[in-house]
Amino acid sequence: MANVRSQYYHSKSYWLETAEDPLLPRPPLNDSITTDVAILGAGFTGLWTAYYLLESNPSLSITILEKEISGFGASGRNGGWCSPKFSISPGVAIERYGEAAARELLQAMSDSVTEVEHIIQKENINADWEKGGSLQIALGNYGIPALEKTFSVYKRLGLENEIELLSKDETDKRIRIAGAKGSVFTKNSGVLNPGKLVRHLAQILEQRGVNIFEQTEVVQVKKGNSVRSPELVTANGTVKANVAVVLAGEAYLSQLQNFRRQLIPMYSLITLTEPLTEEQWKSIGWEGRETVGSTRLSVDYLQRTADGRILFGGRGQPYRYASKIKDEFDFHRPTHESLQQMVQRWFPSISNIKFTHSWGGPLGITRDWTPNFIYDQQTRIAGAWGYAGQGVSTTNLAGRVLSQLINEQKGSLTELPMVQHTSRKWEPEPLRWIGARFVQSSLERVDKKSEEMDIPPKGNTLGERLNRH
Repeated sequence: MANVRSQYYHSKSYWLETAEDPLLPRPPLNDSITTDVAILGAGFTGLWTAYYLLESNPSLSITILEKEISGFGASGRNGGWCSPKFSISPGVAIERYGEAAARELLQAMSDSVTEVEHIIQKENINADWEKGGSLQIALGNYGIPALEKTFSVYKRLGLENEIELLSKDETDKRIRIAGAKGSVFTKNSGVLNPGKLVRHLAQILEQRGVNIFEQTEVVQVKKGNSVRSPELVTANGTVKANVAVVLAGEAYLSQLQNFRRQLIPMYSLITLTEPLTEEQWKSIGWEGRETVGSTRLSVDYLQRTADGRILFGGRGQPYRYASKIKDEFDFHRPTHESLQQMVQRWFPSISNIKFTHSWGGPLGITRDWTPNFIYDQQTRIAGAWGYAGQGVSTTNLAGRVLSQLINEQKGSLTELPMVQHTSRKWEPEPLRWIGARFVQSSLERVDKKSEEMDIPPKGNTLGERLNRH
């Protein structure tokens, strides 16, 4: 039975398959216990929070409850970007928070990339890490205005040294993509195998005394008060927390009754090629392993893996009514086939390439696209969620922020705009389903029109306005 579960977990993504870990589930919780900090979820958010709490106080007892295995969710299935990008654009950040706060936010995100690299080196983690930067490509002339706008916003914030606006020729020297007219290069951005990182973090924490119970579903979160400690309740036992409970379930929190409308799970899907030959790589370039995306509204994200494959990810799996999450939603043939066709269009010199893996999974999106980093001193419930696809770096920031909030420390990180921010709720069904499906199809139509007519989107369609972030 254990071997069957191990095979199941290996099948969830190429990253978990190659994590150099048997992925055998740790024992479940079978008793009621008391701990200092109880964490729901053994993905990046929960693990980073535990890491920094222990760094500040090594004597803390910490217990993590995980429904499946460490790294089962988005932490083990994402595109492998460790990027300074935030879930809302710099321009929208200025509108919402002002220039000073937007600058602090972007700097904190860039620092998070540096911090992840620092921990990987400090802990001697083999995660196929490389800081090669990131390219946002204009696939036609229609994409150039978006690149210029990005550069102008960074310049307005005094952060123009963080990025470069590249011409077509300068872009081609880094990577040759059919139709590329230019790009923005973000310098402080990395690429990695997230499965290796998340599994190693769990092992490090376990070695430092953290109890990780897997195959243990939390069915209820009980708030604390002046006389009662907060608790995580499971079918086979309860974990009482003397200090705090941390909710780190990201998209899966939407399955808890109290979180039904706090965030919605949206599926992001990935396809992966076989390893390219040396001759094929010469036709493409891409020697720096930069992460790559475009200005398309429908979202795409690529990386060159350490073993010489092309990963191509994107959205497209339709939102499911009532925020349902199921294994079968991890694969959506029309979307995966579309992603494979885009690989062949972007890189015509490898049009006969074979694809070896296709997978996906849900990510959490709040109503205003802003993550929520919260801690209530009265109930002693902390949590972070809603990374909207930017989780590898943002979770590290969340872990440091939650550690400071729980320790009642104040500093520049606890002043960031997503700290103690609670997004307004999503609409009830069926309005949520109607709205999400409408926006998805609308953005696809806008992208198609821009590509066919080679004109930039104007941002005035209802779908674009509803999706603005």
